[in-house]
Amino acid sequence: MLIPGKTLAITGLLAVAVAVATWVALKPASARLVAPSAIPVRVVSVVEQDVPRYVSGIGSVLSLHSVVIRPQIDGILTKLLVKEGQLVKTGDLLATLDDRTIRASLDQARAQLGESQAQLQVAEVNLKRYKLLTVDDGVSKQTYDQQQALVNQLKATAQGNQAAIDAAQVQLSYTQIRSPVTGRVGIRTVDEGNFLRMSDTQGLFSVTQIDPIAVEFSLPQQMLPTLQRLIAAPQPAAVDAYIGADGATGDLLGEGHLTLIDNQINANTGTLRAKAEFDNATQRLWPGQLVTVKIQTALDKGALVVPPGVVQRGLDQHFVYRVKGDKVETVPVHMVYQDSELNIIKGVQAGDVLVSDGQSRLKPGATVQVLGAPPAVTQAAAPEQRP
Repeated sequence: MLIPGKTLAITGLLAVAVAVATWVALKPASARLVAPSAIPVRVVSVVEQDVPRYVSGIGSVLSLHSVVIRPQIDGILTKLLVKEGQLVKTGDLLATLDDRTIRASLDQARAQLGESQAQLQVAEVNLKRYKLLTVDDGVSKQTYDQQQALVNQLKATAQGNQAAIDAAQVQLSYTQIRSPVTGRVGIRTVDEGNFLRMSDTQGLFSVTQIDPIAVEFSLPQQMLPTLQRLIAAPQPAAVDAYIGADGATGDLLGEGHLTLIDNQINANTGTLRAKAEFDNATQRLWPGQLVTVKIQTALDKGALVVPPGVVQRGLDQHFVYRVKGDKVETVPVHMVYQDSELNIIKGVQAGDVLVSDGQSRLKPGATVQVLGAPPAVTQAAAPEQRP
């Protein structure tokens, strides 16, 4: 049996529940935004162009010829005919040594040669006379043979005197020090009046060739096949030398060509040395200078080029976002070549519009809004000063 008070309470609760259900059922649905908002992005177009490939390395500038000028005989330095820093040519007279002793020896050797020649002339005349006398036994065979031996002896003496003259002339030539190469004179270490010896290791100064000049550099051993291909090519591979650590921003010092690959790889560093030669008429390359070299290893003709930020890295491959209308799609691409300035890819077409900025919020089929180029940064004008 139900108690009358509880019956009334239950009836009231049921009435309230029915009223709430009726109100929820009849309540108008609130409007919802179902259209997704567009994601702002920046885009670039795929460009088709010829792209040279480069490899870079650090190298040092070397002279093709550098000679320390030393005396070849002992003597007093009588005259210096060049100044420090002067450009000289092969054969130019640089300095002279005291030659009086050598000239005296040369004159003595010439005098001895004259004496020997005179004696030889008399001996040859007597030999001819003795030969005629031997026909009718005017002189003995022994006398004739002795005269023949005297002639041979005097000829040998004359040859020895001539050799002494040649040796003295060579010694005399050493008193004139001439430049063996074309180049620039270095800092002088000896002044006029000093006694020079052949054993001096310091020398007078050095003469260093400046133009042309070479750069020696090192590259990883994996570059050996590429360097061999470049050396064997009909046209020498172009090599550029820069003063900075980065060829893109450094100051170009010279343009040369690859000339040599070393005959062995350094086992400690795993690097291979190579050499390039440069015309250096402006003398911007200097021996001992550290430079960065860039070698053109290949030329990709008709390559599809995009900026580095366009290509994204997926789990197993690279891809790009291509814009179709107001939406984007993912396109897998193959990375052919990349550096700090551009990427060469395959899998798209020239003229395709790709997303270059804003990829982090994108997914296939997302709606995008293409933004224009960012405004140029301008410096605000300084406020005018009131008097």
